Amino acid sequence: MGKGGGKDFGGGGLPLDGYPLIDISPVIDENLAVWPGDKSFVREECLSFEKGDNLTLSSIHTTVHLGAHADAPLHYHPEGKGMAERGLHHYLGPCLVTRVSLPKGERIFPRHIKDDLKDDLAGAPRVLFKTGSFPDPGVFNEDFNALSWELVDFLAEKGVILVGLDTPSVDIFSDKVLEAHRAIHAHDMAILEGVNLEGVEPGLYQLIALPLPIRGGDASPVRAVLLDPRERP
Repeated sequence: MGKGGGKDFGGGGLPLDGYPLIDISPVIDENLAVWPGDKSFVREECLSFEKGDNLTLSSIHTTVHLGAHADAPLHYHPEGKGMAERGLHHYLGPCLVTRVSLPKGERIFPRHIKDDLKDDLAGAPRVLFKTGSFPDPGVFNEDFNALSWELVDFLAEKGVILVGLDTPSVDIFSDKVLEAHRAIHAHDMAILEGVNLEGVEPGLYQLIALPLPIRGGDASPVRAVLLDPRERP
């Protein structure tokens, strides 16, 4: 079992009391990098105390693929569901964080998963890959790691319902076919992208990463957190 394993986290329950939360969501502000050509985050202050108003009131203009975010099937398939129609169970429950090491810009294949971690997949139907290939959320580098369709098929066979990683996409930057996205849609899996796994040790956790119910939304930012069973007071 991975380093984060524990009997309290082996099932589908979500024991919150006493467990500190590990925030894996990059801070959202004007400095957060987005996909080239996409809409950067802008916060417009309509009312403020500094202007003499009795409260602060603001609006935001941004891509929905912002920071830690969930892709909706509508994003990568013409018949896919929007974010408001997506089942929340995908984004809540036991999760395996695993580290992979490979050259930047390459895809992750089943052979890159350590054999001793493959057994943990039976108790963790959600998997996050820590690649370290997108180290600064304020700088968009194109040579990040991504998933292969072979890995998606392998994970689906193991019962995985959500796959994510610490990069902007499950596909490499130059991929216009979106092979990993298409394989994920074929297996009705969920996608979580852009999480910050720096400092997170590999192992079993509980994931909470609920998307907003945006009608017709092709994605939604999430506040992604992990519960670590090793840190209970």
